Amino acid sequence: MWSREPPLNIGFGNVVSMDKVVAIINSGSLAVKRLKDDAKQKGKLIDATQGRKTRTIIITESNHIILSAIAVDTIVQRLKGREKDV
Repeated sequence: MWSREPPLNIGFGNVVSMDKVVAIINSGSLAVKRLKDDAKQKGKLIDATQGRKTRTIIITESNHIILSAIAVDTIVQRLKGREKDV
């Protein structure tokens, strides 16, 4: 199950365990595109966009790359909102 922190909603009913997240980055650069292509080739790409445009890339401890259609700012606001509840 989930570890210490509750899961973070990354859009469309998809959640990720924040204990395993290394970075949350914008999907706009060419370097990020190469990172995404490499993860796809290695079978470590998880597409949680539901067919929409990728706006955020989430990198996990296991080097899995998770694609989200939710903007980085929105995800950060969700994290900040959770900090206020604690």
